Amino acid sequence: MQVPLNKRLASEAIGSLLLACVVIGSGIMADRLAAGNSAVALLGNTLATVTLLGVLIYVLGPMSGAHFNPVVSLIMRLRGELTTGQLVAYVTTQFIAMVAGATLAHAMFGLALVQASAHARSSVGEGIGEFVAAFVLLFTILGTVRRNSEFTALTVPAAITAGYWFTSSTSFANPAITVARSLTDSFSGIAPESIVLFIAAQCAGALAAWLFSGWLWPSHSKD
Repeated sequence: MQVPLNKRLASEAIGSLLLACVVIGSGIMADRLAAGNSAVALLGNTLATVTLLGVLIYVLGPMSGAHFNPVVSLIMRLRGELTTGQLVAYVTTQFIAMVAGATLAHAMFGLALVQASAHARSSVGEGIGEFVAAFVLLFTILGTVRRNSEFTALTVPAAITAGYWFTSSTSFANPAITVARSLTDSFSGIAPESIVLFIAAQCAGALAAWLFSGWLWPSHSKD
């Protein structure tokens, strides 16, 4: 049975809010506990993020598809799984909810609710890293959906875990979380002037994954 749009949007809202909250909140906690060791802080940030992401995908996937990401929703629109109106509603919900998630993380740690990050991520290498991160994420999603969509709760967190550690950008791979992270001057932050580069790279990487997947698997049939 088709899930009503209001429930799908509610699922996207709570999932996006909690995802942003865990990314930023775990970054704050990890940075405080790591005593200046960036590798330890990144490890803590990674583990908290991907474990909750797996839970959210498993719980909310049957409701909304568990996109929590505008480029994922865009690709699903290109695949004909969303209408244009639904795409706009999904993306709007994701952006608003993730900004709210950043605010919630700050509130938990007693920080100013809205901040401007000073963490510049504007190098060409980081832009390439975001292209790769988005490509890997969407390729993982499309490949898993083709084989068995129930495994996205495992494969997507696995791809994000790898992306945190092998890409120069630490794998944002999500325009909405990029904007939310520009509003925190903490471990997970990104300076506002770096946003355009990251979002452009994310969109390009997602579209490249969609085109390559369509060539590699020209039909929706499973093996």
